[in-house]
Amino acid sequence: MTTDRMEELIQPTQPAVSYDEENIKTLEGVEHIRMRPGMYIGKLGDGSHPEDGIYVLLKEVIDNSIDEFRMNAGKRIEVTIDEHLRVSVRDYGRGIPQGKLIEAVSVLNTGGKYDSKAFHKSVGLNGVGVKAVNALSLRFEACSFREGRKRHVFFACGKLQDDTTEETDEENGTYIFFEPDNSLFKNYAFRDEYVENMLRNYTYLNNGLVIVYNGRRIASRNGLSDLLTDRMSATALYEIVHLKGEDIEIAFTHTDEHGEMYYSFVNGQHTIQGGTHQAAFKKHIAETIKTFSGKGFEYNDIRNGLVAAVAVNIEEPMFESQTKIKLGSLTTAPEGGVSIDKFIGDFVHEQVDNFLHRNPEVAEVILQKATSSERERKAMAGVAKLARERNKKATLHNPKLRDCHVHLNDAKGDLKEASSIFITEGLSASGSITKSRNVDTQAVFSLRGKPLNCFGLTKEIVYKNEEFSLLQSALNIEDGLDGLRYNKVIIATDADVDGMHIRLLMLTFFLQFFPELIKTGHVYILQTPLFRVRKKKGREYVTRYCYNDDERTSAIRELGPDPEITRFKGLGEISPDEFKYFIGEEMRLEPVDIHHHDKPNDLMQYYMGANTAERQQFIIDNLVIEEDHKEDFELEERV
Repeated sequence: MTTDRMEELIQPTQPAVSYDEENIKTLEGVEHIRMRPGMYIGKLGDGSHPEDGIYVLLKEVIDNSIDEFRMNAGKRIEVTIDEHLRVSVRDYGRGIPQGKLIEAVSVLNTGGKYDSKAFHKSVGLNGVGVKAVNALSLRFEACSFREGRKRHVFFACGKLQDDTTEETDEENGTYIFFEPDNSLFKNYAFRDEYVENMLRNYTYLNNGLVIVYNGRRIASRNGLSDLLTDRMSATALYEIVHLKGEDIEIAFTHTDEHGEMYYSFVNGQHTIQGGTHQAAFKKHIAETIKTFSGKGFEYNDIRNGLVAAVAVNIEEPMFESQTKIKLGSLTTAPEGGVSIDKFIGDFVHEQVDNFLHRNPEVAEVILQKATSSERERKAMAGVAKLARERNKKATLHNPKLRDCHVHLNDAKGDLKEASSIFITEGLSASGSITKSRNVDTQAVFSLRGKPLNCFGLTKEIVYKNEEFSLLQSALNIEDGLDGLRYNKVIIATDADVDGMHIRLLMLTFFLQFFPELIKTGHVYILQTPLFRVRKKKGREYVTRYCYNDDERTSAIRELGPDPEITRFKGLGEISPDEFKYFIGEEMRLEPVDIHHHDKPNDLMQYYMGANTAERQQFIIDNLVIEEDHKEDFELEERV
């Protein structure tokens, strides 16, 4: 081949894109936020998940009102969400200085929190939060009430539309209204349960604060003790231990559940992913109890069943992302502060040790729990070792796991945050998902059939059962959630009776042995369409995927009479080309939640335990029978 021919082959097939001065653009702050919202609020979403962007917008506004409360300015915050769409927040603090009101809500890197005298130990320090709310809202209003004057500004998509000032007799404070831009947050809606959970967290951390949400009063008398009482789904083995110090508060107890559960906060901010303060608390609570016992307990045995909350106040906290869900600070202040580890360690060692000496009956329960956990761990040490060796051999060629590049390349940060694993059943279903998935962030774990009903079994079964053992290894949760490899664990089963049964068996597995995986919001159910409704228009098909009968009826009405309707009986029937739409950006996930009133152990006992006669009677009592077959059923029942 000639050199000229080689050069011809390697030439680009498309003309080069021009690159000159016109390609260099400068974006104003608001424009950049709208173009790259993920840099400021994480994922957008539609409000179906607690980490979706609309809740970040709400939090950014309320954070400012909380900072006012923490500066002893205003004890009441009123939050109203109209039709789950439009938000207003009114506090009774000092009010934003009116001469800088526009800049405070629209100009990046502008704010009063750079001045530590005006805002001591605040959570919002970077001058971005409310500006992002403004930029990402279809309509945004801010009112400042100060000394008988009211200044009101109105923005649309971050652009100033109106600015007025007048006299008023209203109390000092700030009013913010925003309506998220539905062109960004498509089909969004605020969920009461997520909003209320957020607001309750604020009241747990701020004694004396009252939040009125859509007319309902939310407050807390006992701080973190109330939090644990409200959130625990299992019975405490002893009364919650609640200890306070200057800039630190902790609460803890043990339950009979496996694993550990933590709620951590910095300056009133819920750090969902923990951070340096949570790691320090975990280490020192175990160390203190071990020293008190005088025995050689392992830390995991001491912490097994532990449910705890820790809150600290520090100066100028550093978080690992704009959404402030993980603390990165190493010291309590940028200059002259002590290390977070020492600050928490000193408090825990002194206060918890004193408590244990003064309350020997509680200490005895804690040591009994640690002894029981140690005994169980040693009893299955041999089988656990064999399982680990088996899993290690299977790691490179695990037939059940199709991993994603996030973990094959040991990626961290935003990519790991976006990672997920689908747990599905059967070769056809796992094959469709594997071919359709995003190989960078989505992994697939394939079950060979219906997994074992593990209710009432000991954790030894996790190691003896090859499937459960390999799943635990894939998730990397044997020693707790710190090593969890995927942010979302998604159960993907067929939308039929067998699929529902597999779903329940998997939920039983997690609830029985890894309840913290569910409690921390990592487990989801994949919603897949039941119907495909399509009709040919010209040469092309217009297609609608429907997740329920109502959506099917709407699709038929939209497309006109006699459309082609396909009922998907299983995931394996959905082609990879179609499946990619259901596990992409528009993926419908239903988070699995546990509340203290759910009593999961009672539910599992009823539905998964050995009470067949009770369940059979429940089915008979609640079965809906068509009239044509009612007599046949009654005759069959008599026989």
